[in-house]
This record gives sequence, C-alpha cells and structure tokens, in this order.
Amino acid sequence: MKILLVGASGTLGQAVAATLGTHHQLIRAGRHGGDVQVDLTDDASVQALFAQVGTVDAVVATTGKLHFGPLGTMTPAQFNVGLQDKLLGQVRLTLAAQHHLTVGGSITLTSGIVSAQPIRDGANATAVNAALEGFVRGAACELLPRGLRINVVSPNVLVESLADYGAYFPGFEAVTAQRASLAYQRSVEGVQSGQVFNVW
Repeated sequence: MKILLVGASGTLGQAVAATLGTHHQLIRAGRHGGDVQVDLTDDASVQALFAQVGTVDAVVATTGKLHFGPLGTMTPAQFNVGLQDKLLGQVRLTLAAQHHLTVGGSITLTSGIVSAQPIRDGANATAVNAALEGFVRGAACELLPRGLRINVVSPNVLVESLADYGAYFPGFEAVTAQRASLAYQRSVEGVQSGQVFNVW
C-alpha cells in the first residue's frame, strides 16, 4: 500500500513507521520535517499536502497538541489548543483524505486512554479524545457505503513518554510505542471500521 503517515517524526509515529514501513510504501509528513510538510491547523496546508501526494491507500495520523492544566485556572484560549490542533486537525485531515483514497482505503486517527479514564489536569485531553472517537463512529457510517474505512487508536501513556507525561498518569500501566503501533497495522491492514482500538 501507499500510506501517508502524518506525525511520522514523533515517538508514536516513528514506531508506526517501523511497523508499517516493512510492508508498505510510506510517505512521511510532519510540520517541519519528513518527505512532505503539513500544518493540520491550516486548511490550505492540508489541501496542498494532498495535491502533492495524490491518491493513497491509507492515511494515518499520530499527531496533535493538547492543553494540560488545572480546570480552575484554564482559559478558553488554552482549551482551544486541543480543539484546533488534535481534534480539528485530525478532522480536517479526514475531510480532505476521503477524496484522495483508493477504493478500500482507510483512515486511522489517534485519541488516547483519557477519553475513558480521566486524569488530573486533563479536561481538555478527555474532551478532545472523546470527540475524536465520536467523530470516527459517525464518519464510518458515511464512509463505508463508499468503500472506505476509518478507525481510531487509543493508546495508554507510552513508556517512551513517561519522562514528560508520567506524572499525569499515576498507577497507569504504560505501553511501548511498538505495542501501540500494532493497532495501527490492524486498522490499516484489517477490515473493521468505526472502531476504537484500545491499547491499554
């Protein structure tokens, strides 16, 4: 398959690239690096991405910023970070990607465990991840009759990210990026649609 991987330079993206890259042709996309560049917060940038890469068999997104902080001092602007970047960014990618997929093609997005297991200072993350999962369930109903699939992977905190995020996840059993990457392979190479693949 010809697969567009957005967020390929990140911790999770690198693991997904290693898993999928052994069997498929990867086009690595990032905000500042990779084979092609894209800013998922910008409509024109996403459109330019697909004008450059053309038709693909699968699109995978492993990217998105969130705001972590106490609800008591959170501002709408801070909450908007997650809405504009991780939520709307992946939605924007999906809306464009659907018109550049081969028949039988798929889209795989990324949410996270806090959609179902909230954490301290994580109201933005919980809202964004839950919204992504709802979007995928709804979008799958309209994509399936057109021969297209969409799923979302919900990983636990990554072992490789514990230094940065471990304090937010006390008592959580971290997973390796390599283990999480298998869920993306299942989404891309499998047959299911509208699914949340939990890697907890």
